[in-house]
Amino acid sequence: MKKTVLIVEDSRMMRTVTERDLARAGYCVITAADGEQGLRCARQNSPDLILLDMLLPKVAGLDVLRALKSEAQTKAIPVIVLTSLSSSNAEKLVADGAAGFYEKSDESLKNTSKLVDLIQSTLAKHASGEPKPA
Repeated sequence: MKKTVLIVEDSRMMRTVTERDLARAGYCVITAADGEQGLRCARQNSPDLILLDMLLPKVAGLDVLRALKSEAQTKAIPVIVLTSLSSSNAEKLVADGAAGFYEKSDESLKNTSKLVDLIQSTLAKHASGEPKPA
């Protein structure tokens, strides 16, 4: 059975490239262009994993992450944070409930294989019940 990934990203180009590459990797992909739509899609579709940008219109990514982790329906869904902000924020984001961190760059748009690998390993850890990093 195909795993479903929700991409919450306001950049149309980043959404399109990521959606295309994840579909090629065998995932069912749902997209949302802002935080409000992302929360709605997560609640309605219960995806297997969420890719979440931090700088979003309507509802900021950090607020989306906190909302997802505070609701019984969505708290178990692993969230990988997508951001162009420094990786020094990774520890705080993990403390807020993120399962992983992926730094966006021009290079990451050209080659999403590292992101696909991160998604696969995150889903495998989640399926095995492995605890998230401290």
